[in-house]
Amino acid sequence: MRRIYLYQLGPCGYALSRKKEILLRNWQDRLHRVRFAETYSEALLPIVINRHNSLIRRKLGNVDLQLQENKAVNLALAAPRLTHLLIRPKETFSFWHCVGECTAKKGYKEGLTLSGNRPSHGIGGGMCQMTNLIHWMVLHSALTITEHHHHGRFDLFPDFGRQVPFGTGTSIVYNYLDYRVENRTSDTYQLVITTTDRYLRGELRCDRPQPLKFHIYEQISGFSWEEDGAYRHNVVRLKAIDKKSGKVVFDRVLIVNHAKVMYDPKWIDPSSFRESSFWYQNPDASIPLDPQDIAN
Repeated sequence: MRRIYLYQLGPCGYALSRKKEILLRNWQDRLHRVRFAETYSEALLPIVINRHNSLIRRKLGNVDLQLQENKAVNLALAAPRLTHLLIRPKETFSFWHCVGECTAKKGYKEGLTLSGNRPSHGIGGGMCQMTNLIHWMVLHSALTITEHHHHGRFDLFPDFGRQVPFGTGTSIVYNYLDYRVENRTSDTYQLVITTTDRYLRGELRCDRPQPLKFHIYEQISGFSWEEDGAYRHNVVRLKAIDKKSGKVVFDRVLIVNHAKVMYDPKWIDPSSFRESSFWYQNPDASIPLDPQDIAN
């Protein structure tokens, strides 16, 4: 007999399943005595590790523009819960521990969400743009990513002014799908997150200069036609360079994406298509990077 999950039993079943997952995560955190980053400092740490700006209102296929406006409100509400946060040695940064549940009572509005691998909407939607920003900055540091949910199985929106490689984003759901980072170094880091009318702005700072410089880049990128439609492929790599010597310390595969295109392929440049067999000839495609390697 096919197993039926609680979340499949209609809205009430889904609500109960969600509540169960939230309680389970809270219990696990207490059990493991997670030491969360909770200290804030208005004084800025002296060294800027990475700085990144993300356009808030972006063209995303046929997504309702009002959801973009609501997302701007949501990001502005969440930013003060994150900015100036210190991540000290042995502490864990948890996005949801800092921001808390996004509810209408707190002023959050309906924004863009993903449901069943399709664009949808819900209260507090758009928060993944915040974790995307933080994740991108963390990748340029010696911090260790301990929880990251990747949503690279589906390519949901055509490219319009893409600034970072496809598939380097995050997927979050309060609070059981979190974005977490542990500081296993002897240095203290600091997040600085602000919003303007146009941009979500972020800085990752540190109390001491870092010996390595990190670079994230696409090794290969393109599209192919397969039996059930178009697919996007790319290999994203992480390179670390010693600042003093200029030598490459390592150059590793960060992630390999094979994502089904969920929008009209007419938005794709025809010259981007290659034979599907091409993507499986790259030996690096089967070597995922352990997130802990980033700190090594």
